[in-house]
Formats: sequence, C-alpha cells, structure tokens
Amino acid sequence: MAKPNFQFQKRQKELERKKKNDEKLQRKLAKNNPADTDAAEEQVEEAAE
Repeated sequence: MAKPNFQFQKRQKELERKKKNDEKLQRKLAKNNPADTDAAEEQVEEAAE
C-alpha cells in the first residue's frame, strides 16, 4: 500500500484557501467600489502572477 503524500495534500489545501481568500477580496472590492470592479480585478490578477 502506498504512503499518503501529506505535502501534496497540504499544498492543495493552501491553494484552495488562497483562492477562496482572493475571491472574497474581489467581492469585497466590488462591493466597496462598484464602478472600479474591472480595475480592481486587473490589479489582483497582476499581483497573483
């Protein structure tokens, strides 16, 4: 039987958490600045890269 790869599982969990936080930030920015949603999305995408 193969051993579980805990590092992979941990990394996947971290990525999910980061994605969820980014989406939450996007919603928060869109709520605060409804006119600037496109600009805010571009800034977050550039920061993620």
